Parts: sequence; C-alpha cells; structure tokens
Amino acid sequence: MVCLGNICRSPMAEGIFRKKAEEKGIDITIDSAGTADYHVGEHPDPRAVRNAARHGVDISHLTGRQFSKDDFDRFDLILTMDSSNYDNVLRLAGNDRDREKVKMVLDYLYPGQGMEVPDPWYGGDAGFEHVFRLLDKAAERFYKENFNK
Repeated sequence: MVCLGNICRSPMAEGIFRKKAEEKGIDITIDSAGTADYHVGEHPDPRAVRNAARHGVDISHLTGRQFSKDDFDRFDLILTMDSSNYDNVLRLAGNDRDREKVKMVLDYLYPGQGMEVPDPWYGGDAGFEHVFRLLDKAAERFYKENFNK
C-alpha cells in the first residue's frame, strides 16, 4: 500500500487489508510505505488512527517508511493510492515484471478508471471516514477477486 507520506491513506489501507485477511483466514503479507521521506519513523496521523479504531482496526503501532526498489522483490502486488504515487513507484521499477505489479487500489472498485483515494490530510474527520469506506470496499473486492472470499 503506497501513498505520499505513509501516515494517512496507506497505513489505513494496510490495517484494513490486514484485518480482512485475518477474518477470512488468508495468509498474506501486507505492508505500507510512502514515496516521500517526510514521515519516516513516525506513527500514522492521529485522525487516521482514531478513524480506523472506530472500525475496529488498530494502526497505532505502524511506523512510516519510504518505498524502495527492494519492495519490488518483497511483494507480488503494489497498490498505490493515487496517480502521482503510481507514477513515482513506476519510476523505480527496474523492468516490465516490476511494472506489472503496480496498480491503483481503487481499480478494484472502478476498473480502468484511474480513480484516486483522496488525501484526507487537509480535511476533517469526514474525509478520513470517506477514505476508510473506499479502502474497505476495495479490500472486500480484492479478496473476492483474488481469493474467492
């Protein structure tokens, strides 16, 4: 899961996808990162933590890290939150195999439309709730399409 700073959208996505995997009995490795290094080592934004907790998802222990070329070797799929981060990740891809791993997370809800998860950073609680709901629906569709669950 990749966004810009790894303190709002991508840790929320990591928490949601991880919780759903546990509930569905799916053994999968999920992590998140940011394309920028602004918040490396920091915990998620308190608004993201509060919003996720209201839905039973604990992301308070996560810490920000920057996406690296090594992530292409560590992961089979890289889901980005918006087109800017999609492009940033693709620039680090070393080959076609790496590029094929990169997708927009909302393609699971809106295939081929390039829909973006809005950045809730400048908004209030309603923006974080909107992001949570989008990511929750995308996670459901992901598991249904890839694991029939």
